[in-house]
Amino acid sequence: MSNRALLEVIALDAEDAIAAQAGGADRLELVTDMAADGLTPPRETFAAIRASVDISLRVMLRKADGFSAGTAEDLDRLVTEVRALRAEGADQFVLGFLNPDGTPDLAAVETVVAELGGCGWTFHRAIDRAADRDQLRKALADLPGLDTYLTAGAAGGVDEGLPVLLAEAARTGTPGYEPRILVGGGLALSHLPVLREAGINAFHIGGAARPSGWDRPVSAAAVADWRAALA
Repeated sequence: MSNRALLEVIALDAEDAIAAQAGGADRLELVTDMAADGLTPPRETFAAIRASVDISLRVMLRKADGFSAGTAEDLDRLVTEVRALRAEGADQFVLGFLNPDGTPDLAAVETVVAELGGCGWTFHRAIDRAADRDQLRKALADLPGLDTYLTAGAAGGVDEGLPVLLAEAARTGTPGYEPRILVGGGLALSHLPVLREAGINAFHIGGAARPSGWDRPVSAAAVADWRAALA
């Protein structure tokens, strides 16, 4: 079995996707509107990116800033978009919804997951805002397709969450801890040695792939630096 770590890069469009793949990304997270921390991209954007690269794509399913699924109408609109994306060929996704008290919004998550047909999906950094991470993991454990948690270990980022990430890595394979840990959120190259030593082998970057800022495209060279560090 390969020890190659997974490197996932946020892409907003085909230009980003091409650069990320050229730099050595293994997978892309497709989003739009980073001012709202990443929302569901249009079906047309997914199609353009899919036609441009041949690496895995995970599509964000999120209609508004924050971690609420919104109103029933908002959820209905999201389901409609999921169906359109599935019809276009999308087969991997990213989602996660919380109730106001920080518990997982199981009704909303289950509604969306029911549309995925068993496709693999990531529960995103909503876990870092959860009232009880362990309870959330166990509540979601039996949902089909859940194979990854994107997490910094804490809302404030990896610097703050590092002890939690190491503790959760030590529980890998126990009930609720079977999904892969994908570390992202304030992740720096300096964090990699201790995370790799703990057995974590999946990493997610956004701003780190854009040294000139979010108003500029992904830098293939920046991605290549991360790929080299993970070799």
